[in-house]
Amino acid sequence: MGSDLTCPDCGAAYAAGPDEPWRCDCGGPLEFADRPLPDDPTALELEPGRGLWNFAPWLPIDERVSLGEGFTPLVDAPEWDATFKLEYVFPTGSFKDRGATTTLSRAAELGVERVLEDSSGNAGAAIATYAARAGIDAEIYVPADVKAAKLGAIERTGARPVRIEGSRQDVTDACIEAVEGGSEDGRDGRGDAGADVATRQPGDGWYASHAWNPAFYAGTMTFALEIAAQRDWTAPDAVVLPVGHGTLFLGAYRGFSLLLEAGIIDELPRLLAAQEAGYAPVANRFGETVAAEPGHTESVADGIQIVEPARLDEILEAIERTDGDAIALEPATIEDALERLHRSGFYVEPTCAVAPAALERYREDGVLDAGADVVVPLTGSGLKIE
Repeated sequence: MGSDLTCPDCGAAYAAGPDEPWRCDCGGPLEFADRPLPDDPTALELEPGRGLWNFAPWLPIDERVSLGEGFTPLVDAPEWDATFKLEYVFPTGSFKDRGATTTLSRAAELGVERVLEDSSGNAGAAIATYAARAGIDAEIYVPADVKAAKLGAIERTGARPVRIEGSRQDVTDACIEAVEGGSEDGRDGRGDAGADVATRQPGDGWYASHAWNPAFYAGTMTFALEIAAQRDWTAPDAVVLPVGHGTLFLGAYRGFSLLLEAGIIDELPRLLAAQEAGYAPVANRFGETVAAEPGHTESVADGIQIVEPARLDEILEAIERTDGDAIALEPATIEDALERLHRSGFYVEPTCAVAPAALERYREDGVLDAGADVVVPLTGSGLKIE
Protein backbone atom coordinates (compact mmCIF):
# COMPACT_ATOMS: atom_id res chain seq x y z
CA MET A 1 0.00 0.00 0.00
CA GLY A 2 2.92 2.36 -0.42
CA SER A 3 5.91 3.34 1.64
CA ASP A 4 5.48 3.72 5.39
CA LEU A 5 6.33 6.99 7.09
CA THR A 6 8.90 7.88 9.72
CA CYS A 7 9.81 10.95 11.76
CA PRO A 8 13.45 12.09 11.44
CA ASP A 9 13.13 14.06 14.69
CA CYS A 10 12.03 11.32 17.10
CA GLY A 11 12.23 8.08 15.08
CA ALA A 12 8.50 7.27 15.31
CA ALA A 13 7.11 5.08 12.52
CA TYR A 14 3.65 5.11 10.94
CA ALA A 15 2.02 2.57 8.63
CA ALA A 16 0.95 3.79 5.20
CA GLY A 17 -2.78 4.17 4.73
CA PRO A 18 -5.62 6.64 4.09
CA ASP A 19 -5.72 7.44 7.82
CA GLU A 20 -1.98 8.06 8.19
CA PRO A 21 -1.13 11.26 10.15
CA TRP A 22 -0.11 14.42 8.34
CA ARG A 23 2.68 15.04 10.86
CA CYS A 24 4.33 13.19 13.72
CA ASP A 25 2.84 13.16 17.21
CA CYS A 26 5.95 15.09 18.27
CA GLY A 27 5.01 17.85 15.83
CA GLY A 28 7.74 17.14 13.29
CA PRO A 29 7.26 16.59 9.55
CA LEU A 30 7.21 13.01 8.31
CA GLU A 31 9.32 11.39 5.61
CA PHE A 32 9.16 8.16 3.64
CA ALA A 33 10.80 5.14 5.24
CA ASP A 34 11.90 4.00 1.77
CA ARG A 35 14.60 6.00 0.01
CA PRO A 36 15.33 4.57 -3.46
CA LEU A 37 18.74 5.26 -5.02
CA PRO A 38 19.44 3.68 -8.43
CA ASP A 39 22.88 2.21 -8.98
CA ASP A 40 23.46 4.10 -12.21
CA PRO A 41 20.93 6.89 -12.80
CA THR A 42 22.78 8.10 -15.89
CA ALA A 43 21.79 4.82 -17.56
CA LEU A 44 18.10 5.73 -17.35
CA GLU A 45 16.45 5.77 -20.76
CA LEU A 46 14.62 9.10 -20.81
CA GLU A 47 11.43 8.64 -22.79
CA PRO A 48 9.61 11.57 -24.42
CA GLY A 49 6.19 12.00 -22.87
CA ARG A 50 7.02 10.40 -19.52
CA GLY A 51 8.10 13.72 -18.07
CA LEU A 52 9.35 13.64 -14.51
CA TRP A 53 8.20 10.04 -14.15
CA ASN A 54 11.32 9.12 -16.10
CA PHE A 55 12.81 9.29 -12.61
CA ALA A 56 10.43 6.70 -11.16
CA PRO A 57 13.36 4.60 -9.84
CA TRP A 58 14.23 7.52 -7.56
CA LEU A 59 10.69 7.88 -6.18
CA PRO A 60 9.04 5.95 -3.32
CA ILE A 61 5.69 6.33 -5.12
CA ASP A 62 4.15 4.46 -8.03
CA GLU A 63 2.90 6.48 -10.96
CA ARG A 64 -0.90 6.60 -10.78
CA VAL A 65 -1.89 10.13 -11.80
CA SER A 66 -0.05 12.05 -14.51
CA LEU A 67 -0.62 14.66 -17.20
CA GLY A 68 2.82 14.29 -18.79
CA GLU A 69 4.33 16.96 -16.55
CA GLY A 70 8.03 17.65 -16.27
CA PHE A 71 11.17 18.20 -18.29
CA THR A 72 10.40 21.89 -18.58
CA PRO A 73 12.67 23.84 -20.94
CA LEU A 74 16.11 24.97 -19.79
CA VAL A 75 16.87 28.08 -21.85
CA ASP A 76 19.64 30.63 -22.03
CA ALA A 77 18.82 34.11 -20.74
CA PRO A 78 21.82 36.18 -21.91
CA GLU A 79 20.35 39.44 -20.66
CA TRP A 80 20.40 37.96 -17.16
CA ASP A 81 23.68 36.03 -17.65
CA ALA A 82 21.89 32.92 -16.43
CA THR A 83 19.88 29.91 -17.53
CA PHE A 84 16.15 29.96 -16.84
CA LYS A 85 14.16 26.77 -16.24
CA LEU A 86 10.64 27.47 -17.44
CA GLU A 87 8.60 25.89 -14.68
CA TYR A 88 5.56 27.92 -15.73
CA VAL A 89 4.85 25.69 -18.75
CA PHE A 90 3.40 22.88 -16.62
CA PRO A 91 -0.23 21.75 -17.23
CA THR A 92 -1.64 24.08 -14.55
CA GLY A 93 0.90 26.84 -15.10
CA SER A 94 3.24 26.37 -12.15
CA PHE A 95 5.95 24.11 -10.76
CA LYS A 96 3.45 22.86 -8.18
CA ASP A 97 2.43 20.18 -10.68
CA ARG A 98 5.68 18.39 -9.77
CA GLY A 99 4.35 17.76 -6.29
CA ALA A 100 0.74 17.34 -7.33
CA THR A 101 1.42 14.35 -9.59
CA THR A 102 3.32 12.50 -6.85
CA THR A 103 0.96 13.54 -4.06
CA LEU A 104 -2.18 12.44 -5.88
CA SER A 105 -0.46 9.29 -7.09
CA ARG A 106 0.17 8.40 -3.45
CA ALA A 107 -3.38 9.34 -2.50
CA ALA A 108 -4.70 7.02 -5.22
CA GLU A 109 -2.28 4.31 -4.09
CA LEU A 110 -3.63 4.57 -0.52
CA GLY A 111 -7.29 4.59 -1.56
CA VAL A 112 -7.90 8.15 -0.36
CA GLU A 113 -11.36 9.47 -1.23
CA ARG A 114 -10.96 13.17 -0.36
CA VAL A 115 -7.97 15.48 -0.15
CA LEU A 116 -7.63 18.88 1.48
CA GLU A 117 -5.03 21.53 0.74
CA ASP A 118 -4.39 25.16 1.66
CA SER A 119 -2.75 27.45 -0.85
CA SER A 120 -2.36 30.99 -2.16
CA GLY A 121 -3.59 29.58 -5.46
CA ASN A 122 -1.00 27.68 -7.50
CA ALA A 123 -0.70 24.62 -5.27
CA GLY A 124 -4.47 24.56 -4.87
CA ALA A 125 -5.02 24.61 -8.63
CA ALA A 126 -2.46 21.83 -9.09
CA ILE A 127 -3.88 19.59 -6.34
CA ALA A 128 -7.44 20.21 -7.57
CA THR A 129 -6.51 19.38 -11.17
CA TYR A 130 -4.67 16.17 -10.36
CA ALA A 131 -7.39 15.14 -7.91
CA ALA A 132 -9.90 15.51 -10.74
CA ARG A 133 -7.65 13.40 -12.93
CA ALA A 134 -7.58 10.75 -10.18
CA GLY A 135 -11.32 10.87 -9.51
CA ILE A 136 -10.70 12.04 -5.93
CA ASP A 137 -12.75 14.78 -4.25
CA ALA A 138 -10.79 17.90 -3.31
CA GLU A 139 -11.35 20.82 -0.97
CA ILE A 140 -8.98 23.77 -1.35
CA TYR A 141 -8.57 26.48 1.29
CA VAL A 142 -7.45 29.82 -0.17
CA PRO A 143 -7.17 33.46 0.95
CA ALA A 144 -10.36 35.48 0.56
CA ASP A 145 -8.56 37.76 -1.92
CA VAL A 146 -7.17 34.93 -4.06
CA LYS A 147 -6.65 35.98 -7.68
CA ALA A 148 -9.70 35.28 -9.82
CA ALA A 149 -7.72 33.24 -12.36
CA LYS A 150 -6.40 30.91 -9.66
CA LEU A 151 -9.81 30.57 -8.02
CA GLY A 152 -11.36 29.77 -11.39
CA ALA A 153 -8.75 27.11 -12.06
CA ILE A 154 -9.74 25.42 -8.81
CA GLU A 155 -13.50 25.73 -9.31
CA ARG A 156 -13.49 24.37 -12.86
CA THR A 157 -12.04 21.06 -11.72
CA GLY A 158 -15.09 20.46 -9.54
CA ALA A 159 -13.09 20.98 -6.35
CA ARG A 160 -14.64 22.95 -3.48
CA PRO A 161 -12.81 26.22 -2.78
CA VAL A 162 -13.04 27.63 0.74
CA ARG A 163 -12.06 31.29 0.99
CA ILE A 164 -10.69 32.33 4.37
CA GLU A 165 -10.42 35.89 5.68
CA GLY A 166 -7.19 36.92 7.34
CA SER A 167 -3.55 36.08 6.82
CA ARG A 168 -2.03 33.24 4.81
CA GLN A 169 -1.40 31.48 8.14
CA ASP A 170 -5.12 31.77 8.95
CA VAL A 171 -5.82 29.84 5.74
CA THR A 172 -3.49 27.04 6.84
CA ASP A 173 -4.96 26.99 10.34
CA ALA A 174 -8.50 26.68 8.99
CA CYS A 175 -7.51 23.83 6.68
CA ILE A 176 -5.71 21.92 9.44
CA GLU A 177 -8.73 22.37 11.70
CA ALA A 178 -10.89 20.85 8.96
CA VAL A 179 -8.45 17.96 8.43
CA GLU A 180 -8.55 17.20 12.13
CA GLY A 181 -12.34 17.45 12.27
CA GLY A 182 -12.43 20.50 14.54
CA SER A 183 -15.17 22.29 12.62
CA GLU A 184 -18.45 20.83 11.45
CA ASP A 185 -18.32 22.49 8.02
CA GLY A 186 -14.58 22.95 7.72
CA ARG A 187 -14.77 26.73 8.15
CA ASP A 188 -15.65 27.43 11.80
CA GLY A 189 -17.40 30.59 10.68
CA ARG A 190 -14.31 32.14 9.09
CA GLY A 191 -14.79 31.12 5.48
CA ASP A 192 -16.62 32.76 2.58
CA ALA A 193 -20.32 31.99 2.81
CA GLY A 194 -20.37 31.50 -0.95
CA ALA A 195 -17.97 28.58 -0.84
CA ASP A 196 -19.40 25.13 -1.39
CA VAL A 197 -18.25 22.94 1.50
CA ALA A 198 -19.74 19.63 2.55
CA THR A 199 -20.29 18.73 6.21
CA ARG A 200 -17.51 16.41 7.32
CA GLN A 201 -16.86 13.89 9.98
CA PRO A 202 -13.65 13.98 12.05
CA GLY A 203 -10.77 12.51 10.08
CA ASP A 204 -12.73 12.67 6.81
CA GLY A 205 -9.96 13.99 4.58
CA TRP A 206 -6.29 13.46 3.72
CA TYR A 207 -4.02 16.49 4.00
CA ALA A 208 -2.39 16.88 0.58
CA SER A 209 -0.27 19.72 1.90
CA HIS A 210 2.52 21.03 -0.30
CA ALA A 211 4.25 22.19 2.89
CA TRP A 212 3.91 19.02 5.02
CA ASN A 213 3.23 16.00 2.81
CA PRO A 214 6.45 14.12 1.94
CA ALA A 215 4.92 13.00 -1.35
CA PHE A 216 5.00 16.58 -2.57
CA TYR A 217 8.75 16.85 -1.98
CA ALA A 218 9.30 13.59 -3.84
CA GLY A 219 7.91 15.43 -6.85
CA THR A 220 9.79 18.71 -6.45
CA MET A 221 13.01 16.72 -6.06
CA THR A 222 12.79 15.93 -9.78
CA PHE A 223 13.56 19.59 -10.50
CA ALA A 224 17.22 18.94 -9.62
CA LEU A 225 17.31 15.60 -11.44
CA GLU A 226 15.99 17.24 -14.60
CA ILE A 227 18.55 20.04 -14.45
CA ALA A 228 21.37 17.51 -14.17
CA ALA A 229 20.00 15.33 -16.99
CA GLN A 230 19.48 18.35 -19.27
CA ARG A 231 23.09 19.40 -18.64
CA ASP A 232 24.61 16.00 -19.43
CA TRP A 233 24.52 15.02 -15.76
CA THR A 234 26.31 18.06 -14.37
CA ALA A 235 25.19 20.63 -11.80
CA PRO A 236 25.41 24.43 -12.05
CA ASP A 237 27.47 26.53 -9.64
CA ALA A 238 24.33 27.92 -8.04
CA VAL A 239 20.53 27.93 -8.18
CA VAL A 240 18.54 30.99 -7.09
CA LEU A 241 14.99 30.15 -5.98
CA PRO A 242 11.97 31.96 -4.51
CA VAL A 243 11.17 30.67 -1.02
CA GLY A 244 7.85 30.61 0.80
CA HIS A 245 7.37 27.20 2.35
CA GLY A 246 10.44 26.18 0.39
CA THR A 247 8.91 23.28 -1.53
CA LEU A 248 11.03 23.82 -4.65
CA PHE A 249 14.07 24.91 -2.62
CA LEU A 250 14.03 21.74 -0.52
CA GLY A 251 13.20 19.65 -3.57
CA ALA A 252 16.32 21.02 -5.26
CA TYR A 253 18.39 20.28 -2.15
CA ARG A 254 17.12 16.72 -1.91
CA GLY A 255 17.62 16.02 -5.60
CA PHE A 256 21.14 17.40 -5.79
CA SER A 257 22.01 15.60 -2.54
CA LEU A 258 20.96 12.28 -4.08
CA LEU A 259 23.01 13.02 -7.17
CA LEU A 260 26.01 13.69 -4.95
CA GLU A 261 25.44 10.48 -2.98
CA ALA A 262 25.16 8.53 -6.22
CA GLY A 263 28.49 9.95 -7.39
CA ILE A 264 26.96 11.73 -10.39
CA ILE A 265 28.05 15.22 -9.32
CA ASP A 266 31.15 16.17 -7.33
CA GLU A 267 29.65 18.91 -5.16
CA LEU A 268 26.34 20.53 -4.37
CA PRO A 269 25.41 23.74 -6.15
CA ARG A 270 24.95 26.74 -3.89
CA LEU A 271 21.28 27.23 -3.07
CA LEU A 272 20.39 30.93 -2.79
CA ALA A 273 17.00 31.86 -1.39
CA ALA A 274 14.93 34.86 -2.48
CA GLN A 275 12.13 36.37 -0.41
CA GLU A 276 10.11 39.58 -0.22
CA ALA A 277 10.62 42.14 2.53
CA GLY A 278 7.94 41.74 5.18
CA TYR A 279 7.63 38.00 4.46
CA ALA A 280 11.21 36.91 5.00
CA PRO A 281 11.60 34.45 7.90
CA VAL A 282 14.53 32.74 6.17
CA ALA A 283 16.38 35.94 5.23
CA ASN A 284 15.81 37.23 8.77
CA ARG A 285 17.97 34.38 10.05
CA PHE A 286 20.90 35.56 7.93
CA GLY A 287 21.12 39.21 9.02
CA GLU A 288 19.06 42.11 10.25
CA THR A 289 15.29 41.81 10.35
CA VAL A 290 13.87 42.64 6.93
CA ALA A 291 10.81 44.89 7.11
CA ALA A 292 8.51 46.02 4.34
CA GLU A 293 8.80 49.53 2.94
CA PRO A 294 6.82 52.22 4.81
CA GLY A 295 3.28 52.35 3.53
CA HIS A 296 3.54 48.96 1.81
CA THR A 297 0.68 46.73 2.92
CA GLU A 298 0.26 44.18 0.14
CA SER A 299 2.62 41.48 -1.03
CA VAL A 300 3.79 41.67 -4.62
CA ALA A 301 4.92 38.05 -4.48
CA ASP A 302 1.70 36.52 -3.14
CA GLY A 303 2.93 32.99 -3.90
CA ILE A 304 5.58 33.18 -1.14
CA GLN A 305 3.67 35.20 1.44
CA ILE A 306 4.68 32.82 4.23
CA VAL A 307 5.88 33.91 7.67
CA GLU A 308 6.01 30.47 9.32
CA PRO A 309 7.48 27.88 6.91
CA ALA A 310 6.58 24.35 7.96
CA ARG A 311 10.14 23.15 7.36
CA LEU A 312 12.19 26.20 8.32
CA ASP A 313 14.95 24.18 10.00
CA GLU A 314 15.37 22.07 6.87
CA ILE A 315 15.63 25.18 4.70
CA LEU A 316 18.31 26.64 6.97
CA GLU A 317 20.21 23.33 6.92
CA ALA A 318 20.11 23.27 3.12
CA ILE A 319 21.48 26.81 2.93
CA GLU A 320 24.28 26.04 5.38
CA ARG A 321 25.27 22.75 3.75
CA THR A 322 25.44 24.27 0.25
CA ASP A 323 27.23 27.48 1.30
CA GLY A 324 24.06 29.28 0.29
CA ASP A 325 22.41 32.46 1.44
CA ALA A 326 19.05 34.19 1.78
CA ILE A 327 18.01 37.75 1.03
CA ALA A 328 14.77 39.71 0.89
CA LEU A 329 13.92 42.32 -1.71
CA GLU A 330 11.76 45.42 -1.71
CA PRO A 331 8.49 45.29 -3.68
CA ALA A 332 9.68 47.96 -6.11
CA THR A 333 12.75 45.87 -7.01
CA ILE A 334 10.55 42.83 -7.67
CA GLU A 335 8.15 44.86 -9.83
CA ASP A 336 11.04 46.24 -11.89
CA ALA A 337 12.34 42.72 -12.47
CA LEU A 338 8.86 41.56 -13.48
CA GLU A 339 8.58 44.25 -16.14
CA ARG A 340 12.02 43.34 -17.44
CA LEU A 341 11.08 39.66 -17.62
CA HIS A 342 7.94 40.48 -19.60
CA ARG A 343 9.91 42.67 -22.01
CA SER A 344 12.35 39.77 -22.45
CA GLY A 345 9.58 37.40 -23.51
CA PHE A 346 9.03 35.59 -20.22
CA TYR A 347 5.35 36.05 -19.37
CA VAL A 348 5.35 35.10 -15.70
CA GLU A 349 3.48 36.03 -12.55
CA PRO A 350 4.99 38.46 -9.98
CA THR A 351 6.34 35.81 -7.62
CA CYS A 352 8.62 34.60 -10.44
CA ALA A 353 10.43 37.94 -10.51
CA VAL A 354 11.80 37.51 -6.99
CA ALA A 355 14.54 35.05 -7.99
CA PRO A 356 15.88 36.96 -11.03
CA ALA A 357 15.87 40.16 -8.96
CA ALA A 358 17.74 38.33 -6.20
CA LEU A 359 20.25 37.02 -8.74
CA GLU A 360 21.27 40.58 -9.58
CA ARG A 361 21.44 41.57 -5.92
CA TYR A 362 23.62 38.56 -5.11
CA ARG A 363 26.01 39.62 -7.87
CA GLU A 364 26.03 43.23 -6.71
CA ASP A 365 26.82 42.10 -3.16
CA GLY A 366 29.65 39.85 -4.33
CA VAL A 367 27.95 36.66 -3.17
CA LEU A 368 28.06 35.36 -6.74
CA ASP A 369 31.00 35.82 -9.10
CA ALA A 370 30.21 37.48 -12.40
CA GLY A 371 30.98 34.33 -14.37
CA ALA A 372 29.12 31.87 -12.13
CA ASP A 373 27.01 29.25 -13.90
CA VAL A 374 23.53 29.92 -12.46
CA VAL A 375 20.10 28.36 -13.01
CA VAL A 376 16.95 30.27 -12.03
CA PRO A 377 13.47 28.70 -12.15
CA LEU A 378 10.54 30.79 -13.39
CA THR A 379 7.81 29.23 -11.34
CA GLY A 380 4.37 30.47 -12.40
CA SER A 381 2.57 31.65 -15.54
CA GLY A 382 1.58 35.26 -16.18
CA LEU A 383 -1.79 33.94 -17.33
CA LYS A 384 -2.62 33.75 -13.60
CA ILE A 385 -1.95 37.42 -12.89
CA GLU A 386 -5.55 38.62 -13.12
